[in-house]
Amino acid sequence: MPFPIQLERTSTLAAYHNGVERYVTSFQFTGSGKAVGSIVPLPGVPTKVERGGSWTLQRLEREVQPPPSTRFFAHSASKTSGGAQVLYQTKIDALDITILKGGGKEVGTWAVSHGFLLTPDAPEVLDFYSRRSPIFMAARFDASRAKALQQNSGDGTPIMLTIPTRDPWVPLRILGLGLDSNRLVNADVFLLTDEQPKLLAGGTGLTLERNRPAPIGLLSDLRSDKGMGWVPQQMWFTYLKLDAPAGALNYDLAISAHPHRVPSLTDTGIEASQAQPVIDHAGRALWPTVAAAITGIVAFGAVGLFNRRRMRTGSAA
Repeated sequence: MPFPIQLERTSTLAAYHNGVERYVTSFQFTGSGKAVGSIVPLPGVPTKVERGGSWTLQRLEREVQPPPSTRFFAHSASKTSGGAQVLYQTKIDALDITILKGGGKEVGTWAVSHGFLLTPDAPEVLDFYSRRSPIFMAARFDASRAKALQQNSGDGTPIMLTIPTRDPWVPLRILGLGLDSNRLVNADVFLLTDEQPKLLAGGTGLTLERNRPAPIGLLSDLRSDKGMGWVPQQMWFTYLKLDAPAGALNYDLAISAHPHRVPSLTDTGIEASQAQPVIDHAGRALWPTVAAAITGIVAFGAVGLFNRRRMRTGSAA
């Protein structure tokens, strides 16, 4: 039975500057009821969880007008619950935010014990993410607090997480959680990086819509928003549109924001044979050598393993 309240995530920004990812998303509720929650996988432990700026995501959407319709279907502490470690908790508007560390089973147990409704595919999806990063954000909406704050149905609460990480990545598979396999998942993904990024995904449905130096006016507007003073004078702006059936959405978006490093195949959550370059509207690959690069990574690993085995054999003799 579905919750009478639906908690939606609209647009997402993954901004990466000087080794730090700022992950900005907005939680939006519709309907009526008491509470509902969502879980979002993260690439690392946030050093800060705060309310995002009031117009950052709206300004990004305006930059790519007309914006497509989007629908996303997630004080220091040391306590544990159901095996998951609670790293951090805070309240932002009508949201109770908890940063968790644990495996898929442990995080799922914690979620159920705290009133989250998990769909039948949730255990598999949580395991899919916990194998790469055991860090999750649980966001729980409190309807009574929203009423006291005079929030109306459909109002969004932007959240910004500051996460030191080697490279950012954007969770996409989680967007299909609980949906029928034929249900179309529509999503906006905005990226801001110091250099033009290399992007790696898998399957169809992810299209490159913008790929250029960020306009000075856009950066100036973003810089003036709350918590966005870190935005430098120059960045690269990437906008991707996701339109894929939930059943085909079995991958994430891997990003390399460094000129001499390829995206991590592990960050996509898929095998090398499934990896596909992100293409623009005209069908051109953003990173044309992706297949060769991934093949090279696999071959290099195989050669290294062979050489190590041969060295051990020689030593034993």
